[in-house]
Amino acid sequence: MGLRTKIGIAIAGTAAVVSVVIGLLVHHRTVEAQYASARSQAGDRLQTAVQDHAAGIDGDRTLIDPPDLPQPLADAVRKGKWGSYLDRSGKLPQMWAASRYRDETVALKRPYEREAETVRDLDRVLWISGAIGTALACVAGLLVATRLGRRLTASADTAQRIADGDLTARLPLHGKDEITKLTSAVNTMADALAGRLRAEREVTANIAHELRTPVAGMVTAAGLLPPGRPAELVRESAGRLRELVDDVIEVARLDSASEEVRAEVCGVGEVVRRAVAGVVGAGGADGDEVRVRVVRDVEVETDPRRVERVLVNLVSNALRHGRGPVVVTVDGGVVGVRDSGDGFPEGLLSGGPQRFRTGAEGAGLGLGLTIAVGQAKVLGAGLRFSNPAGGGALAELDLGAGRSSPSRGSLPAH
Repeated sequence: MGLRTKIGIAIAGTAAVVSVVIGLLVHHRTVEAQYASARSQAGDRLQTAVQDHAAGIDGDRTLIDPPDLPQPLADAVRKGKWGSYLDRSGKLPQMWAASRYRDETVALKRPYEREAETVRDLDRVLWISGAIGTALACVAGLLVATRLGRRLTASADTAQRIADGDLTARLPLHGKDEITKLTSAVNTMADALAGRLRAEREVTANIAHELRTPVAGMVTAAGLLPPGRPAELVRESAGRLRELVDDVIEVARLDSASEEVRAEVCGVGEVVRRAVAGVVGAGGADGDEVRVRVVRDVEVETDPRRVERVLVNLVSNALRHGRGPVVVTVDGGVVGVRDSGDGFPEGLLSGGPQRFRTGAEGAGLGLGLTIAVGQAKVLGAGLRFSNPAGGGALAELDLGAGRSSPSRGSLPAH
């Protein structure tokens, strides 16, 4: 049950309770006032009737020793008191008044139907007005709840946009109520988060650029070492360090949201074969470890260089953290990269790839998948990660979205 429904039910319930309570109070006060007025009138008429009876004149409505006198009133008269009594035992209610005169009982009675009908009419009006009031309160409650719900939903949507990486998302401030305070807190949080991420990205980019020159010198110097195992270890480590610095610089560029797509019409199968050949040619795998299977080839309008970059990262990640063989399947505009390993970690499936996140066994996922997600977003393509039932890890790049509207984009803020 949503907040809007709860608020509407609460307001409608409160209005209904208030209507019932007011109706009961009005009903009882009206009944009491009617009875007091009828009792007073009956007393005055009874006094006149007793005086007339004493003078030997009895009116048409004067009853002497009536046999149907209600027992409670008869007991009171027998004790020398006068009284009135409302008898509801018959079809029509009767108002009795009786008094003792010598050895006789002088009584009067009249129908009480007019008062009863008045009470029924009053109850009918109270029920109708209560129902109308409750309905109006329900409508008003729903309107208020809808307005509050929309404001809360807007705050939640903005917070979700910020969590998804849109650090420019903000909410307008209206009024001075609690929801406005919540909105202000969300905006303040977004400003603080944006400033912190911006500072972290600038530091990361500056460090990467500062390291680029000495790392390049290290790679050059390692190439001048005499042949041998120590020289190979130094060259391998220097090469990995250069790749890491280049990845960090690429992440910084994607974070800046300044990347432009250079779209052209190209065949998906050709781009995939070129990307796989690049991985195999760079020594990342043997020819038998990566297989390309084209189910259905199509042409799409996209940036082939960025598509290759995404596929190279996906295949390299599959080889590094999964097991061979790695099968790259082309089915229309969807390219799937599947290995034979243990699958993606649950954290990656639930929250997406995150830079420098380590796996369950301490194997770093690095920046490869993060860059793949960022490049796919720039392309306007979809990138999904899953662990299929047959085992292994599956990454699917959907280029269908990039066919009509490739766009600029940036990495999600993880």
